[in-house]
Amino acid sequence: MLAETVCSAVSAAGLGIAAVTAYRRRFLAATRIAAYALVPVGLVMTGVVAWVSGIVFKPSVWLGFGLLGVAWLLFLTTRAVERRGGGTRKEREAAAAAAQRGAVAPTASAPSLGEGRAPAARPTAGTKPAASDDFSDIEAILKKHGI
Repeated sequence: MLAETVCSAVSAAGLGIAAVTAYRRRFLAATRIAAYALVPVGLVMTGVVAWVSGIVFKPSVWLGFGLLGVAWLLFLTTRAVERRGGGTRKEREAAAAAAQRGAVAPTASAPSLGEGRAPAARPTAGTKPAASDDFSDIEAILKKHGI
């Protein structure tokens, strides 16, 4: 009963705002406001408001929503585990069989660095770089430009 009264008051206020808007000669906006204002009364008349208020105050309905939430969490958990674990049982068995046969996954190729030369190794903290390593990049640039 209270919900129907509130919906009627909201609709009346909306229709009042629509009338003021139409008085200001903004007919398109007034029509849109009137359409929104009629929605709560329409929901009351179709019984949607009574149905929703009946759902809200029943504990069995809330238990149902809780079970739906648990089911949703279980579904998401299994999907996350499946993605992390490598897929289905058949996929894991196929991967294990391939590993036993000695199959090796292809490695990624080295990035292209111009004329096909390998990247220079970086010196570690305990070693001194050779003098030729210091200028090899500069020599390559000079050769590239014909100098």
